[in-house]
Amino acid sequence: MEPEVVVVGSANVDLVLPVQRIPRPGETVLAGGMTRGPGGKGANQAVASARAGARTAMVAALGDDDGGALLRDALGSSGVDLSLVSATATPTGTAIITVDDSGENSIVVAPGANGELSLSAAATAVVGVAKIVLAQLEIPFPTVQAAAAASSYFILNAAPAAELADELLADVDLLVVNETEAEAIAGADRSALLKKVPAAVVTLGAAGAVILTRGDDEIEVPGVPVDVVDTTAAGDTFCGVLAATLASVSATGAITTSDLTNAVRRANVAASLSVQAAGAISSVPHGEAIDARYAEVYL
Repeated sequence: MEPEVVVVGSANVDLVLPVQRIPRPGETVLAGGMTRGPGGKGANQAVASARAGARTAMVAALGDDDGGALLRDALGSSGVDLSLVSATATPTGTAIITVDDSGENSIVVAPGANGELSLSAAATAVVGVAKIVLAQLEIPFPTVQAAAAASSYFILNAAPAAELADELLADVDLLVVNETEAEAIAGADRSALLKKVPAAVVTLGAAGAVILTRGDDEIEVPGVPVDVVDTTAAGDTFCGVLAATLASVSATGAITTSDLTNAVRRANVAASLSVQAAGAISSVPHGEAIDARYAEVYL
């Protein structure tokens, strides 16, 4: 059966270091330990989409090493189709993540095999029939652009922050960015994003998100207050659940502003559940928990 959501993106081994506070430049701090687990924006988002209920496939590149095996196991056990995941001689990507006592984090990524990801003919064909295609910027820009051009509905999570060519943005149906990423693309006025894309979601951390669509007023979706443990995969959980939820409505016709608003609400709830647990993929909630909490918050 064809996937509803295809995630084109990165997969990393995460080395997580809990610290009292994130070090300043030139400063050394001691960590309270170290954990090793599967992560990467693409992998996190693919797992979030699958756990939220969408048939999900991932296009990724992994090293032929124990890190690649770790990621294959984590993705496969969450129901992600791995038929388009390639193996390379380059080591699997690695991220070093410091998480402070308030749950905030700082991340450095060594791309490794992610830097070799390209869109094969087989991957292009699957991307072309998926309801939703989701990508991020931890992979080569030409690969992102090829995925965008082949998609019927393309969501770009423009993270990490970068200036993006208008040629790439021309194929984006929905842009998902935080405030820093929005400023990198459109400057201080976030409404200027709509000069480049037809719709955008700007995430605001604990404050929630803002939806921008051409011809409509901004729609504010407040955050769901929780006690934060670790924010590492919150944004990725948001994106994956957003894609999965939009896939469930796209079969019935064009995605409306109302559809997008409901999807952002569900993604908000999922992110609020994610930050209450430690880790990346390990913190991504399942659909039953998301929908139960959604009913408490919105129904």
